[in-house]
Amino acid sequence: MTGNEPTAQHIDTTRPHPARVYDWFLGGRNNYPVDEQLGRRITAIDQDVARQARANRAFMRRATRVMAAERGIRQFLDVGTGIPTEPNLHQVAQSVAPDARVVYVDNDPIVPAHADALLRGTPEGVTRYVQADARDPHAVLEKAADVLDFDRPVALSLIALLHLVADEDGAHDMVTTLVEALAPGSCLVLSMMTADLEPEKVAKGIAAYQADGVTLVARSRSEVAGFFRGLELLDPGIVSVVDWRREDDADGDGPVSLYGAVGLAS
Repeated sequence: MTGNEPTAQHIDTTRPHPARVYDWFLGGRNNYPVDEQLGRRITAIDQDVARQARANRAFMRRATRVMAAERGIRQFLDVGTGIPTEPNLHQVAQSVAPDARVVYVDNDPIVPAHADALLRGTPEGVTRYVQADARDPHAVLEKAADVLDFDRPVALSLIALLHLVADEDGAHDMVTTLVEALAPGSCLVLSMMTADLEPEKVAKGIAAYQADGVTLVARSRSEVAGFFRGLELLDPGIVSVVDWRREDDADGDGPVSLYGAVGLAS
């Protein structure tokens, strides 16, 4: 733990939080009635939303294994980690490389309450949680530098985060600042919402979130590509998360309105 965790009194249970709604979609218990209410409204619009959440987590696991096993990366920075789900990123990375060093970053007060689950890593490696806002990337990098050596390759994961940050709120500046801090051989692992595949469902879902004060941004494939400027996209490029190096963990068929991709820093 970091020593300055917020207490439960700072957790706002009167408004839904995207991480807790996501936890509800995944069948977790770390959410509140207000989160479940929004989750049920979204499910009424799109009965496939839970599968999409599971597909996103499966993409994270596959991409992490590729970074550790194929690219030889031993340092991982997961920004916007959300509420722990198993297997989490550190468990995947350290199953390949027990000495992997993993830093989780989030600003949701509920995450520290579950940090014990995050911190159960291997004796050889390091697993750490720090509290910071992704929209302050300099603070993220400063805190992560206590654990990670940015002169060596790092896998930067921004999983289902950027559709919560609008362009006018600094989404591109945030990613640029984080990527510019990475050494050659590092990777950016990214997934975010798109309306390219199911525009009507996504539009209704965004409206439901906005009615509860949560901003979501759906980006086109070309807009997602803008976040990888200067990076080399690994095969198969920018695709629906279910199709990124699809394995037996595929959960059903049909489109998933989340793009996933991995870019390599040279």
